[in-house]
Amino acid sequence: MKLLRYGAKGAERPGLLDASGKIRDLSEHVTDIAADALMPDSLQRLAALDPQTLPLVDGVPQQDLRLGPCVGQVGKFLAIGLNYADHAAEAGMDLPSEPIIFTKWNSSIAGPDDDLTLPAGSAATDWEVELGIVIGAGGRDIPESEALDRVAGYCIVNDISERDWQLRRGGTWDKGKGYDGFGPIGPWLVTPDEVGDLAAMRLWLDLDGARQQDGTTATMVFGPAQLVAYCSRFTTLAPGDVITTGTPPGVGMGQKPPKYLRPGQTMRLGIDGLGVQTQYVIA
Repeated sequence: MKLLRYGAKGAERPGLLDASGKIRDLSEHVTDIAADALMPDSLQRLAALDPQTLPLVDGVPQQDLRLGPCVGQVGKFLAIGLNYADHAAEAGMDLPSEPIIFTKWNSSIAGPDDDLTLPAGSAATDWEVELGIVIGAGGRDIPESEALDRVAGYCIVNDISERDWQLRRGGTWDKGKGYDGFGPIGPWLVTPDEVGDLAAMRLWLDLDGARQQDGTTATMVFGPAQLVAYCSRFTTLAPGDVITTGTPPGVGMGQKPPKYLRPGQTMRLGIDGLGVQTQYVIA
């Protein structure tokens, strides 16, 4: 299934994408794509529905119909740094011996195609296409062998980052990662049965039509199962929590000279099987 949330900001409704690319409303079955709706028994009930019996939503998704973040009511938005070997090399940093965890504040969460407003005075806002993990049946101290069974699905995340505040202004990475709008999620949450090989997913990002990032999850240092298990050592993972798992090379910071976002530019990014996001940059 491809689960999603559609409609105006703050008033999104739950839906799914049918085989013809149209949205079907799920409001009679769940109140949101969030919390207990992401537990295994709920996902099984939704998967048993015939999409043709669900109300058809007017509009074309990502054209004349806005999609919101594909997960609502996110409790924790966790992120992993330097998790692709070729990205670490690009950044001139050693591979981590254990996952680097930071947080993106929930107020950073945005729809997949919402405009990105640059922070006041920003001169180093960067892009990072990433595979996002959405937790279903969470828990604490999850064994790695059980970790993927605790996942409700996967999605695209753009881990937008203001590099000056992340790396040069003291403190933790969170400051540069948590601005409003710095965490577009979606367009949809894809359940594990439709995702395929997690170690062979292609990720890419274009800026004004020019390819910047083009990598695969094959170069991940720590895979999804390792990350879910590791994060659960430090916090109880709950349904709807999101873990974004790192980015391949091609970020602006790693280019010579560095290249950062400017008003008027457009980012377009995608992951095989998970859809595409588009963000227009404004001052």
